[in-house]
Amino acid sequence: MQSQDDGGDRLLTRERRRHLLGTLKRDGRILAGETAVALGVSEDTIRRDLRELAAERLLLRVHGGALPASPATENLVARRTISPQEKTALARAACRMLRPGQVIFLDGGTTALELARQIDKDLRATIVTHSPTIAAELVDHRAEVLVVGGRLFKHSMVTVGAAAAEAIRGIRADLYFMGVTGIHAEHGLTTGDAEEAAIKRLIAEAAAEIVVMASSEKIGAVSPFLILPARSVTQLLVPHAVSARALKPFRPLAMEVTRCR
Repeated sequence: MQSQDDGGDRLLTRERRRHLLGTLKRDGRILAGETAVALGVSEDTIRRDLRELAAERLLLRVHGGALPASPATENLVARRTISPQEKTALARAACRMLRPGQVIFLDGGTTALELARQIDKDLRATIVTHSPTIAAELVDHRAEVLVVGGRLFKHSMVTVGAAAAEAIRGIRADLYFMGVTGIHAEHGLTTGDAEEAAIKRLIAEAAAEIVVMASSEKIGAVSPFLILPARSVTQLLVPHAVSARALKPFRPLAMEVTRCR
């Protein structure tokens, strides 16, 4: 038979974890030591809470605490429903950066797909992509479209592996519109798969400028695999609604930050 104490313990645990998620939303991070003192519990208790919340994909554990986990690591179909109006605004702003004659590398993902849809069909440029979904969207465009082959990573609908890496090494792009699932001033550009992160690094090395279009749920969020430090970004496009407080950590970095309506 279950005791009343057991029920009380569960209630305390729920309240404590609700507090942790509230702290994460308000401050953008959880410091395990400070939180333990504030709640009058052991640091081990907070670490256990963080482990279980991380297992539910509600946060990402880091040394000393936790950071927001990006919802952008869901599958492609699910990601299409996240911030669609923001992605349209970001794509329109990105289109204004395009010029005839450029070599443009488009990453995979839902924001890049929206960009492909917004590109002027008469633009005379070379568009390189390792996403068959992006390539299909560009069929009716006058731009030359180069598709990088390799093993298809179905979660993001991009190619990865040795064949993709070899092809990418032979390309020099003016602009790389990089897809990320999280961008954090301290923890960098991240994504949910190690091999995909490696391919993104190779593309970045081959590009003169790196542009990240980050919808609001990606700002300050972190995923498990690092692509590059945040300072690697040339231009960061964000929705106009993103607060000055959320963008403040990025201001000391060399990147140009543009808020898009």
